[in-house]
Amino acid sequence: MREDILQVKLDKLENIKEFGMEAYPEKAERDFSNAQALEKFEEIGEEKITLVGRVRSLRPMGGSAFANIEDESGKMQLFLNKGNMNEELFRLFTKNADLGDFVQVTGQLFLTKTEEKSLKVTDWKMLSKNIRPIPTEHFGIKDEEQLLRQRYLDLMINPDTRELFRKKNVFWQTIRNFLASDGFLEVQNPVFEHTPGGADAEPFITHHNALDQDFFMRISLELSLKRLLVGGYEKVFEIGRVFRNEGIDRHHLQEFDHMEFYAAYWDLKKGMEFSEKMAREVVKNVTGGLVTQYEESTIDWENQFPVVDYFDAFKKETGINLSDEVSVADLMKKADELGIKYEKSYGKGRMIDTVYKKTVRLKMIQPCFLIGHPIEVSPLAKKDPANPNKVLRFQIVAGTAELCNAFAELNDPIDQRARFEDQMALREAGDAEAQMIDEDFVQALEYGMPPAFGFGLSERFFSFLMNKSIRECVIFPPMKEKE
Repeated sequence: MREDILQVKLDKLENIKEFGMEAYPEKAERDFSNAQALEKFEEIGEEKITLVGRVRSLRPMGGSAFANIEDESGKMQLFLNKGNMNEELFRLFTKNADLGDFVQVTGQLFLTKTEEKSLKVTDWKMLSKNIRPIPTEHFGIKDEEQLLRQRYLDLMINPDTRELFRKKNVFWQTIRNFLASDGFLEVQNPVFEHTPGGADAEPFITHHNALDQDFFMRISLELSLKRLLVGGYEKVFEIGRVFRNEGIDRHHLQEFDHMEFYAAYWDLKKGMEFSEKMAREVVKNVTGGLVTQYEESTIDWENQFPVVDYFDAFKKETGINLSDEVSVADLMKKADELGIKYEKSYGKGRMIDTVYKKTVRLKMIQPCFLIGHPIEVSPLAKKDPANPNKVLRFQIVAGTAELCNAFAELNDPIDQRARFEDQMALREAGDAEAQMIDEDFVQALEYGMPPAFGFGLSERFFSFLMNKSIRECVIFPPMKEKE
């Protein structure tokens, strides 16, 4: 900030203090929000009222001035005239109040000559004097990185950003209410875990000083929730923050809000019906309709979601039948043919997933259920009794994005241990995202977990509905510090 601008601001701050007015008082008084005052204009009449807000515009005109203040509910126009108030107070406002200051104003509502509802100010107080110039709507910040880094400025100058996060609240409240109305119990599980699990992701590590142990920050909500099914709850869910030490792109971020629910005795069919109904409710409540836009595609959520078989779609796009004996070398050869990048350390499951994402998924635009994933990419799902190469799993996919993940949950402790061991072998071979053996979870399964359906989605779904990157839809996303 230029030194001359800072000095002007500091001089104004000093003028306010010399007048005997607190520049940062401990409290404020308010009779109505701005929106309430406008709504009750006739009812309030000539009664004196007190409002608060941030100064958004100021237009001195000799012995009079117009200004706008804004609180969260909206704007109110102010009219100040030295004939209606203490002349020194009038000059103090017009000479020392700036855009961005928070003020408290007292006066009477009236209609201007242009029929605009306004407040005729008779008294005012400073609530918070700013000493940095505030970006305006016309001369705002154009650098997206700066807006994300200083999100408070983005919220301050962009009403659309404020509305975005109100919609995000509707998104999570819709999910919470939908599940609660069906008898699900909301719980809160630990963020620190001895063994991370429930997803293919590299975890963050932190040290617990009191216990003198390293812990992993959770990458999923899954294993704790399934332990609760072992304990006797039948319907549970959690909405909470998870942490994955992975790259940043339109769909991925290192920390984000995630939701998972688990229902004992449900099968995949019942889970699909319930999930489709919930997804449609979310879309309608958040967007106001059932048609959304994502990049260049118009997405229609109204029709019943068609079912797409993973193996059939994979064979159609690549020529590879995953029910046959398919090796890692076969998959790498196909990836080379298609120009798909991969790591030499990838195992079969990772290679299948890599090829799928660059072929099958790119063709999936309208909402659908992708079902029957390969067992190699689904270490926590039940095998399909009709095909041991498949699992009972589905994802809702739309606009080439995976928007949810759901399983008929694996509850066989012997099978689960074997799959964890396969994952550990991949991890030891260099796959940092392969899952670890969670001995405590396997032990919990050995006490018995009922057959169950599990479902998870994250705020990726919200960002998809808003047609924005997930980073834009987090209030304070993690950012690299400026050098």
